[in-house]
Amino acid sequence: MINPDMLKLGSTRSGIRELFEFAQQRARIVGADNVFDFSIGNPSVASPLAVTDAIRSLLTEDPVLIHGYTSAQGLLSTRKAIASHLHKVHGVQAAPEDIIMTCGAAAGVTMTIRALTTGRDDEFLVQAPYFAEYSVFVPAQGGRLVTIAPDFSTFDLNLPAIEQAITKNTKAVLLNSPNNPSGHVSTRGTLDKLAAILSRKADEFGHPIFIVSDEPYRELVYGDIDVPYLPNVYANSIVCYSYSKSLSLPGERIGYVYVPQSAAMANQLVPAILGSARAMGYVCAPSLFQRVIERTVDVLPDLATYTENRALLSDGLKAIGYEVVEPDGAFYLFVKAPNDDAAAFSALAKQDDVLVVPGDAFGCPGYLRISYCVKRATIERALPRFARLFEKSTAP
Repeated sequence: MINPDMLKLGSTRSGIRELFEFAQQRARIVGADNVFDFSIGNPSVASPLAVTDAIRSLLTEDPVLIHGYTSAQGLLSTRKAIASHLHKVHGVQAAPEDIIMTCGAAAGVTMTIRALTTGRDDEFLVQAPYFAEYSVFVPAQGGRLVTIAPDFSTFDLNLPAIEQAITKNTKAVLLNSPNNPSGHVSTRGTLDKLAAILSRKADEFGHPIFIVSDEPYRELVYGDIDVPYLPNVYANSIVCYSYSKSLSLPGERIGYVYVPQSAAMANQLVPAILGSARAMGYVCAPSLFQRVIERTVDVLPDLATYTENRALLSDGLKAIGYEVVEPDGAFYLFVKAPNDDAAAFSALAKQDDVLVVPGDAFGCPGYLRISYCVKRATIERALPRFARLFEKSTAP
């Protein structure tokens, strides 16, 4: 027999991946310039030169060493570099022993969920809109995802609803800020209130409630927006970080989990997360890119292109008549479907080779995610099509 749950997951692509694959197929038929793919968060900005230089330099060194196994937790020298970076940037007293190198943030999140899950009644809270794969990650590791409705006026954390949803079975809140898909960044004031709620509920139920902070977009923020560092707000925070977006390395799958020493059971959490990695077959994070990160740990992304694309797409859609949620960070616009049916709008747009993701995938029907990590010309040439789609969708 074949596991029916795994068969279903493998036979049915995520909505995002399905659109992405469709874009590749259509490009071969009508040409890439005639397909307007806003479906996937694949950075359109090249990796910083320092990353390229590090790769070139490393490839001149001993290939047996560069491409060989590292320890399961990751290279000590890389973890030392990350710990030093965290202290310098966020003021935390991180140690190499607190850090686990991972195959991106997705691996870090799933490893952490599995390490925290002890039974099918264990609950993980997430507020919509949320990264669509959470709905796969949590049940696959044995837990239950509990979804909180957003505050549609601000897309900030719906604190009363979160507090009401917490039960004796709550293990953690999954937090993604800057948020995929809305781009919203939770403020320090909001996070202080969330921390107070979780501390109060933890005392009530007699066990810690963690925040699992999923942070692939931390550096992708605009203007003077500040992204509070969760371990400085709430002791029981676990950080799952990825260099996929900040250094434009999504296909290389490199990131880390940081368990602050202030977290409850920290001395057990680290080996438990390592144990879950072992159980899932994660032998070690990519050796070459651990070394790349060690050499580029302080490098920041160039946000100029994303800033320009954000303004161009947001202003263009609003001029047409779309309702746009202004993003604080990441590289997505969350847009109200003009007919309130995001799935129908996405299907209509697909007929015109404009690919946008329905918000249903993110637990937020009626909205569309439009990724603007694309070429500027793609946005400019797509805006007339968005105008035609708006007219079709709002016609009596």
